[in-house]
Amino acid sequence: MQYDYVIKPLAVRRVRSFYRNVSLKYPNIYSYEDMLRYINKTVDAIYSIEQSALRRKPTIERWQKWHMAQAGNWYYAYSIDGNTITIHDACHAQNMK
Repeated sequence: MQYDYVIKPLAVRRVRSFYRNVSLKYPNIYSYEDMLRYINKTVDAIYSIEQSALRRKPTIERWQKWHMAQAGNWYYAYSIDGNTITIHDACHAQNMK
């Protein structure tokens, strides 16, 4: 099935914030280009949801009303309405509680 994806600003902010913080913490080994590459790779992984990144039961309390999928080191909270997948939130694996 072909899906349309809608990515909410919160999900993108979480990804950008995580990698920006990594670049600030490790400025000598983590370049601006590295940061952009990882952000793009993480956002691109969203398009694997319901294709190769399959639906799971959410483990975060605030995500209980949505579905969850893992792609790489990132978890995504999303909903499905017809053929539209809406990404509501994102969380890096090391921040999962």
